[in-house]
Amino acid sequence: MKETRIIMGMPITMNIPAGDRPLRQAAVKIAEKAFDHFVSVDNRFSTYKYDSEMSRINRGEHAEDEWSDEMKEIIKLCENTKKDTDGYFDIVDRQGKLDPSGIVKGWAIRNAADIIRSAGFGNFLVDAGGDIQAVGKNEDGRPWTVGIRDPFKQDEIVKKVVLDNAAIATSGTYIRGQHIYDPKDKTADITDIVSLTVVGDDIYEADRFATAAFAMGKAGIDLIERLPGLEGYMIDREGIATMTTGFYNYEAP
Repeated sequence: MKETRIIMGMPITMNIPAGDRPLRQAAVKIAEKAFDHFVSVDNRFSTYKYDSEMSRINRGEHAEDEWSDEMKEIIKLCENTKKDTDGYFDIVDRQGKLDPSGIVKGWAIRNAADIIRSAGFGNFLVDAGGDIQAVGKNEDGRPWTVGIRDPFKQDEIVKKVVLDNAAIATSGTYIRGQHIYDPKDKTADITDIVSLTVVGDDIYEADRFATAAFAMGKAGIDLIERLPGLEGYMIDREGIATMTTGFYNYEAP
């Protein structure tokens, strides 16, 4: 089964290959549970919903000792990522508000994948706005293959990658504009690169480091090069691509 819904302001797709009818029915049921998880994440962490826990925190209406366990977990993960990236991951935005969206999406995708996996499915794909966790094989019995979009011609693909039990996350300004910034100079826009893709085993790791690496500009690809288990593909404002030394292991033939 394959279904897409708009949640968290983006298309979210569950693709669970299932042959016979009972298996398809089970796939539909577990996909519903995974979609529900994304809805709950949006209701809690959205900075756009007035009544979300995140919005109430930013308005000073929700004391720290009242935070949910999920909120405490995310804030802790954000603090750890800030340390892991020498400060290039920072959830305090230009207005001084907390915005953990740079880590929430990957975390939510991983949780959704765990929900599906725990139900006994070994082949599936969870795609949230182009950030993907792929597990097992596709409906043809082959590893999942996805494309990296051309940031200058968004209906074209510049590179295809094979996700054999792997994940992919992309940060960029070509769709949402200047929503990622350098935490060490919050007044400056990032203009030297337009797209930075990270691949690895786990979507949470790929997503958080893609955000931090993009915030570093052209130096971000060097960060990904140094991180074990992750590879990267960066496109600069001139359209020139730079990839880490092991990225070829993910390239589709």
